[in-house]
Amino acid sequence: MIKFILNNTPIATEMASGTILLDFIRYHKSLVGTKIGCREGDCGACTILVGDVRDGELHYESMTSCVTPLGNAEGKHIVTIEGINQKELTPVQDAIVEEGGTQCGFCTVGFVVSLQGFALGNKPYTYENAVAAMDGNICRCTGYKSLERAAQRIVNHLATSNGQNKIEWLVAQGYIPPYFSNIKQQLTDLENELHQQQPPQNGTLVPVGGGTDLYVQRPEEMRKTAISHFFYQKALNGITRKGNNIHIGAATTAEDIRSSDIMLDAIPRLFDYMKLVSSTPIRNMGTVAGNFVNASPIGDLTIFFLGLNASIVLNTQGNKRTIPLKNFYKGYKVLDKQPGEYLEEIIFEVPGKSTTFNFEKVCKRTHLDIASVNSALQLTMDQDRIEVAHASAGGVGPTPKYLQNTCDFLKGKTITESTLQEANMIMQEEISPISDARGTNEYKRLLLRQLFYAHFITLFPNQIQLELLQ
Repeated sequence: MIKFILNNTPIATEMASGTILLDFIRYHKSLVGTKIGCREGDCGACTILVGDVRDGELHYESMTSCVTPLGNAEGKHIVTIEGINQKELTPVQDAIVEEGGTQCGFCTVGFVVSLQGFALGNKPYTYENAVAAMDGNICRCTGYKSLERAAQRIVNHLATSNGQNKIEWLVAQGYIPPYFSNIKQQLTDLENELHQQQPPQNGTLVPVGGGTDLYVQRPEEMRKTAISHFFYQKALNGITRKGNNIHIGAATTAEDIRSSDIMLDAIPRLFDYMKLVSSTPIRNMGTVAGNFVNASPIGDLTIFFLGLNASIVLNTQGNKRTIPLKNFYKGYKVLDKQPGEYLEEIIFEVPGKSTTFNFEKVCKRTHLDIASVNSALQLTMDQDRIEVAHASAGGVGPTPKYLQNTCDFLKGKTITESTLQEANMIMQEEISPISDARGTNEYKRLLLRQLFYAHFITLFPNQIQLELLQ
């Protein structure tokens, strides 16, 4: 039995937990305001809000319901456009109307829900954050300037809240219906009622995190699959620092990583790096372990943590083993992972004062796109010489690639243009890109060379000149 709150209605259903949440909303509850678009998490027409109680406060995030398994809704408050609508237009809806932000209307619901999520969220009420909240939504009619103007209107209005109780102020201002005032207590009562599902112990259940890739690749199969839902398991979530190591739970999302003070302290440019990873709704859903286990050769988080020389903890019925992430990949979609074994935790060492890190990605559009090539580099320096190097690349072979030979070459070298040119020659021997929809073999080799040079130009601008990229 799966229990959650859908708008203002308690839900208890025995439907298969692998059912797509969008289909449950539309076909079983007749809430057709949430649209069917791409069914791949790309267009944003099916955007919903997912709320829970964190640290004693209501917390809402936008997600795409077309790639969300029903089981991930357990214990949550699921909000569709019907759960926001009132007799009068909300300030969000009114702003979009006044600025001409809608035409055919198909995408409008997603934009409204995303901006409502911004109003309900925990990020500062800035124009930049309001626009970022819409980065998972696509409009083909009006262009985006009218929607950006609407976002500015909303920010100006939200700024008048003056630190008042958020939910009560939003209710009073007509952003959300009055029933939201009771949701926190309802969710608390529901959490006390539910028993947390444990990770699979016998290998008969398929572990699923956010489902952002599985439900694109195998939606029909996943509907019928017996699933262990890792997404809401608190024991597999969270980021902690223990001594000089950071431990990340397997179910931690990309947005959790992006928003973590612990991670930001360790990697100061993290916010910018994570901005390159998909869109806000997908970052709210996609888990770090899901990215690793999916084993895509261009998984952004995988390449990112390979560059940090991370290790992973695998668990089989309480028996744990720790291996370097770079040893996890044995071939295309082939993992060093036994039946019934699941990824429990990611561990990496905090970069020291003499250590620098950079992540780069090239794709055809800024948001919602898979990399053509991505790369990460971490260097520990001993004065002017490289003491330790960790380099990774995606999109240049059948697996996420740790560039072992390149790393070995860089050790003990000074950072000069000739060193980088020699390193590139070794790197080109390590990779084996193929020509596909994201570019030819030659193009991907060129991209990786440019990204490799870009690491050094970013990290050591005084030693390396831009002419190197020519």
